[in-house]
Amino acid sequence: ESNHFPTNIVEPGQRPVSSDAPLIPLGKNTRIVLSVFEKGGFEAWLVGGCVRDALLGRPCSDIDIASNARWQDVQRLFEAQGFATHETGVAHGTLTVVVNGQPFEVTTCRCDGSYKDSRHPDSVRFVSSIEEDLARRDFTMNAMAYHPGHGLVDPYGGKDDLDRHLIRAVGDPKKRFDEDALRILRACRFSAQLGFEIEEGTYKGMVYNKGLLYKVSAERVVHELDRLLMGDYAGQALVNTVDALSAVLPELVAMKGFDQHTPYHIYDVLEHTAHVVDGVPPYRLVRWAALFHDMGKPACFFSDDDGTGHFYGHANVSVFLAKGIMARLKMSPAFAARVLTLVKRHDEVIEPTPRAVKRMLARLGGDTELFSALCDLKRGDARGQAPRCAGRIGVADELERVLAEIQAKGDAFSLKDLAVNGRDAISVGIEQGPAVGAALESALTAVIDEKVPNEREALLAFLREQA
Repeated sequence: ESNHFPTNIVEPGQRPVSSDAPLIPLGKNTRIVLSVFEKGGFEAWLVGGCVRDALLGRPCSDIDIASNARWQDVQRLFEAQGFATHETGVAHGTLTVVVNGQPFEVTTCRCDGSYKDSRHPDSVRFVSSIEEDLARRDFTMNAMAYHPGHGLVDPYGGKDDLDRHLIRAVGDPKKRFDEDALRILRACRFSAQLGFEIEEGTYKGMVYNKGLLYKVSAERVVHELDRLLMGDYAGQALVNTVDALSAVLPELVAMKGFDQHTPYHIYDVLEHTAHVVDGVPPYRLVRWAALFHDMGKPACFFSDDDGTGHFYGHANVSVFLAKGIMARLKMSPAFAARVLTLVKRHDEVIEPTPRAVKRMLARLGGDTELFSALCDLKRGDARGQAPRCAGRIGVADELERVLAEIQAKGDAFSLKDLAVNGRDAISVGIEQGPAVGAALESALTAVIDEKVPNEREALLAFLREQA
């Protein structure tokens, strides 16, 4: 699907059909969808994110359609043409149609009723005009509609806001966020993805209504925070929207403006964290670890007689805080455990030698991906510190080079790599139970320290001495 739409603007209330409207490179399936509606006597418009992203020159995988047809009519039209449909949200007028394997979400133009739960409308009223439908949407950049014969319907200046790199609410910001509190996090996420500023009145409305975010499910909160943290401008968004994000991440409040009073840092704790988030690759594990890694610093801070700040034990406090956040947000225990390991180990010094690297690998359970993530976190941490710390980036690079050598040689760095196992330990007299694991750990340490070769007979002899 190609998404380069023409930008001829239709003023509010004007709906000209131009016989010489420019040909547009819509994908074949999109043209089929629009054609089915038109042959059935209905209007259909591309709306929302696909229009926004096309105007920005960004790829768009999901194409949403708004139509004056009721979902029953949509179902009848498309099934008559042999296309499958799925009743994905018919209570609110939404039906998914599948054209040549590509899904399109089609929603009847509507106005929303009141939002008593600050999340979902209690009722909807179906309307006939696209302009009425656009009035219910969250931000001006998402309140545009496109049709190849009519051009762009843009009643709220969404294209101008795109050109100005501005996120602005449709209508009264307080009302928009009171209706649906999730929109607060969506604004933060869009800022992180696009690098846009949030219009002043819109941001005030977000902060005014942030107390309603407790009504949003943890799963939806995490979904938005994940996308925020993966954004190209995630660090900038964290700093600029912290007063709104604090309703779901109150731990950020103590980090804001907290001067570290150390020659190793030129930013406050939140700014440093933002630089670290931007300084690590955009994958979920390391971005969450970057967010959490120094969260315990404000609680651990003290200054010496010279006024220099210290944060002894901050990694452990950061683990404590991160554990609580991830439990509150109902993240998977397996993912949380990996994040907490990175947070705990992020400040540990690892010499770029095979022995030191293998020792750390053993502490990580032999997880080489986790070790590489730790190197990513260390590089990002150095990028967010004072210039004098830039050399630490090279140390992390060297650690990964040593890891590659260890892997190429097939050296042992986890229990599964040992030439003996638990049954062997029991066979030489180790008492069954925790003692077996302890003996094998001792054997692994001896192999890593090159005191015993990773050979069966040598290790059996070592285990006999432990029995």
